Amino acid sequence: MTEPAVKYHLKKKEKHTGARLGTLETPHGTFPTPMFMPVGTQATVKAISPRELKEMGAGIILSNTYHLWLRPGEELVAEAGGLHHFMNWDQGILTDSGGFQVFSLAQMRDITEKGVHFKSHLDGRNLFLSPEKAIAVENALGADIIMSFDECPPFFESYDYIKKSVERTSRWAERGLKAHKHPDRQALFGIVQGGGHKDLRELSAKALVSLDFPGYSIGGLSVGESKAEMNHVLDFTTPLLPENKPRYLMGVGSPDALIDGVIRGVDMFDCVLPTRIARNGTCMTSHGRVVIKNAVYAHDFNPLDDNCDCYVCQNYTRAYLRHLFKAQETLGLRLASYHNLYFLLHLMKQIRQAIADDNLLDFREQFFEEYGYNKQNSRNF
Repeated sequence: MTEPAVKYHLKKKEKHTGARLGTLETPHGTFPTPMFMPVGTQATVKAISPRELKEMGAGIILSNTYHLWLRPGEELVAEAGGLHHFMNWDQGILTDSGGFQVFSLAQMRDITEKGVHFKSHLDGRNLFLSPEKAIAVENALGADIIMSFDECPPFFESYDYIKKSVERTSRWAERGLKAHKHPDRQALFGIVQGGGHKDLRELSAKALVSLDFPGYSIGGLSVGESKAEMNHVLDFTTPLLPENKPRYLMGVGSPDALIDGVIRGVDMFDCVLPTRIARNGTCMTSHGRVVIKNAVYAHDFNPLDDNCDCYVCQNYTRAYLRHLFKAQETLGLRLASYHNLYFLLHLMKQIRQAIADDNLLDFREQFFEEYGYNKQNSRNF
């Protein structure tokens, strides 16, 4: 029997919550969990170099199958020696299946049992993506962790629609597993769907767990539902997943959602949030969000965050960062992106220490108070 390409090692459970300390062993390194994974959609984390990502402590980063399939094409990436060589990143890489982009970006799509017919968001040409094609593209890209092809139905879609979607996604997952050519080099994760319905999440998890994937993702969240609704789904979904496999909550990256997800037993997170809001001048700090373009910072010569030891906070002031954004200088969005990514990666380090010390709930309370979260909008424990 082939050894899985990625192995999860559970080190400790927190006494008061479902939080777990562990490590994720991949062909390109072993990384501590819980972890946040920066998103590099088109084989680059926007405005940040691989050297800078290593400086700030990133372990695994994401790339997007859909976008790389359309441009530059998986054949070119394979010719370059795979995604690691192509983007000069010698640590872990995860690629999603492209399914979410098909449903969120593509127009005039037609979902069938075989796959999805749709039009390219780049040039409008007709395209077809099936479970087999998605896995073939991911095999060519060569990431350490790859995702099953699934449908991400809207959270508030009808029960009947989501049930049919879940059943089809399970069949697609089995087809993708059979099509996967490199299980010794790439770990294929199953994706649990089911909207906000407990019985459909159970149906999805049962079908996927029976296929014995090396890891499991929780999809279909952070798509318009409230934080309380997302946490409620996690409450009954993560216990359905094997304890000896990694659990990955897709597309979630706000500080409160990271902490609340870890409390519910999630090991891996990703989101474009830190770099996306940075490009608009919004920065995460230990005292809450700072919109650096605001006039109040014009004469503020303090660091962006006095509790942060990142390169940006050690070397630049709020006044200078505001100047860069007002002058539309590229360095401004680079520095804001660097800081936001560092902030979340450092937050995960703090979370791991809190789990080790069995005081994650106390850490959550203190962090929420300092960050300025409205506790009425977040579930109490």
